[in-house]
Amino acid sequence: MGANASSPDKPPAVTTSKSSTLTRHLGLHLDDVPVREKKKKMSKLATLRRKLIRVRRHSRSFDHAKAIRELTSNWTVRELHALVQEYQATAGLKELSLLATLARPVAMAFREDLSNLYDYKFCTDVDLIFRGACFPVHRVILCIRCPFFRDLLARYPRYGAQIPVEIKTQGVDQSMFSCLLRYLYTGDFICDNSRPGNRKLLAHLADEFGTPNVLEHDMRTLLETGDYSDAVLVFTSDSDYPDSGPSEATCSSMGLKKHELRCHKAILAARSPFFRNLLLRRARSGEELTEQALQTPTRIVLDESVIPKQYARVLVQAVYLDNVDLSCIVRSSSSVCSLSEVQAIVAGKGHMTHADEAMEIYQIGQFLDFPMLSQGCEDIIVDSLSQENLMSILAWSSEPHGSQWVHRQALQYLREEFLQIAHSPVLYELSKEYLIAAISSDFLQSGELDVLNAVIKWGEHQLVKRMEEREPNLLTHTAHSVTKKGVKRRDLNDVELREILSELLPYVRMDHVIPPNHDVINNAIKRGLVSTPPSHMLGDEVGINRINAWVRGKNNGMFVKPRLFVPYYEEAKSLLEEQVSQVQENDLTRMRMFQMSSIPDTLYMVDGNSCPPSPYPIHIPISSSSFTVDIIAGTIPVPDSATVGAMSKREQELQQSRLARKAYSMPFCDRRAIGHQLQLQVVREFGLPDSTVEVLQHEPTYRRGDIRRMESPPALEPMRIRAMPLVHKHSPPLLPATPRPSRSYSPPSAYSTVEKESKSSNCSDSVLSDIMPDIAMATASLNQVSMQDDDLPPEMEMKLDLGDGNHTMYI
Repeated sequence: MGANASSPDKPPAVTTSKSSTLTRHLGLHLDDVPVREKKKKMSKLATLRRKLIRVRRHSRSFDHAKAIRELTSNWTVRELHALVQEYQATAGLKELSLLATLARPVAMAFREDLSNLYDYKFCTDVDLIFRGACFPVHRVILCIRCPFFRDLLARYPRYGAQIPVEIKTQGVDQSMFSCLLRYLYTGDFICDNSRPGNRKLLAHLADEFGTPNVLEHDMRTLLETGDYSDAVLVFTSDSDYPDSGPSEATCSSMGLKKHELRCHKAILAARSPFFRNLLLRRARSGEELTEQALQTPTRIVLDESVIPKQYARVLVQAVYLDNVDLSCIVRSSSSVCSLSEVQAIVAGKGHMTHADEAMEIYQIGQFLDFPMLSQGCEDIIVDSLSQENLMSILAWSSEPHGSQWVHRQALQYLREEFLQIAHSPVLYELSKEYLIAAISSDFLQSGELDVLNAVIKWGEHQLVKRMEEREPNLLTHTAHSVTKKGVKRRDLNDVELREILSELLPYVRMDHVIPPNHDVINNAIKRGLVSTPPSHMLGDEVGINRINAWVRGKNNGMFVKPRLFVPYYEEAKSLLEEQVSQVQENDLTRMRMFQMSSIPDTLYMVDGNSCPPSPYPIHIPISSSSFTVDIIAGTIPVPDSATVGAMSKREQELQQSRLARKAYSMPFCDRRAIGHQLQLQVVREFGLPDSTVEVLQHEPTYRRGDIRRMESPPALEPMRIRAMPLVHKHSPPLLPATPRPSRSYSPPSAYSTVEKESKSSNCSDSVLSDIMPDIAMATASLNQVSMQDDDLPPEMEMKLDLGDGNHTMYI
């Protein structure tokens, strides 16, 4: 069981959302499906698919499927296929991004905690002597699990008694006896059943010891009956002590002042390091011996201002059953008001919601160092996400005492439900940082027209708030005030509005606003809010410019990566299937395609300074040990070598996972972004900050122990670039190789550009000029690249592989 056990009716799988619909379509590769099968599929499912897409339409006032259909009405099959491949590459990256967003350390279930309790012998109260070996154990677990030990231990009630064990079954050695005890703790019998006679021996042991109940059943019995209890949880407040006056934080003076719950020290020590350290400290001080002499249970006093007694049942049930059940809250009890309750009262809320209560219990789990309780509360908070509580959850999760995991899920909810939030008052409550975090994502579920409209509405609301703040106090709340009179759009200062939106509008992909002649973008241009109009409004070739903004291609510098908006993606696939079904098989074979790297990959390979900005850090592989990680500033945590090794092994496992291989195989995939998401998933699974990704990126250097602050990047050894043949599909053969001058590649440092040593005349005769995009050639032409490799065969000359060779461009 995991943390998701707090919701027993739901499977502990990854939270499903609209991305699950996307996942079902990720496996569609039109190149792998024969044309005849496509025709059959289109005839049966095309109409139904179009109906389903319209049913799932994100906006009632705008038909996104119609907009993308009108945009691509005069596109060729190759251009439409390139657009679908862009969406598929982004979809593969989104799947990995979702896994990284959901990643967190695994909370240990009670089986694992009880196994550790048996291994490390915390708070044992009796010793079993079997064949000269001593086995420290816990009385409560053996008594509730096994009738044999229940009768045996009843004859030795003294604390710390050493009890001899005699077993009638022959052939049980110390190893088998230890496996038997571990089975009572965990419910899992780990033993070598392949040995001759072991199965028969286990059958005899079952007859002698009896067959235990399911472990969950016995844990529930301990919780409900309190049998064999040796501890009491006592919840007190300041008003319980006679020397202190009435507490100022007391919500009500009626009801009991103390609340007690019977429990078991072994279970508490197994589940929470807080309780374990408390009990061990009491044992070292001698208090436990006094309690055992007086035959009184151990009293664990908890301050009700830290752990309100109304949550006592929730805490105990989570300890025993791994289940966070908010119905166990005693809401009628008079408990000391917590911080969330006070904030709810100040905000005018009549009662706390389930999310507010889960936030309170989450902090209790963090205080007790009980991950199962904390993660169960996180699941409840995320399951209750809605437009009404989105802002409060974002505010709480961003606090130091909040949950970063919940914060990531809330931002994911904002991106998935942005279209609905943009048409609700919640939009005006968003801060600039949260709005930028949403509209800068490639996975935002909204069209660019709605993004632009939402940004402008948000900016106008901020401008009105500024006008209200500048209003003289004499006019405030009068009939002439801005609040009462209202503000019309013509009264807004467009210059001040443009200043408010200066940080937001660059994230709006103007070239993807469809329909391109909509009033929203036309009015924004007339008001001077958009400094640079879309590319289709510039020049004479309107249709070509519009296609170049959506599809990669040769001599295409206007391309902008489209967002993975599900209605656009599904409609593009449907349109492609329709067109492919109408094209004859002979026509498909004449489509000339060849693989090439995406433009950003080519740019950063040729000239690091020419690479466009990327949200992902650049990982520069370095062979020498001269490059170091700056950890002295305290920005990067320093895990030990064993942890780094485990993280590296986990990263390699993720690299070989099905989703990672699928993402890498997609045309136009961003390998750097994929690797970054996998590394984020690793560091979050280990409970480390996201900045630890830097340690993973330089893991070989780190593990060699050469971790020191880098004062100046030293020069690297000269690196030799070996040319590789470029394989094309349905492409003409390469031109014959021509003699080439000697070249050497020796960058001065990890971040330096390529030295200029060759002449520009060689560039025009090179095959690279026909393969590399013009923008890359302009950035770093062949005369800037210096290579030296004299041992290559002639057939390998001038055939440089650009990137990974898994990307497609159409000519």
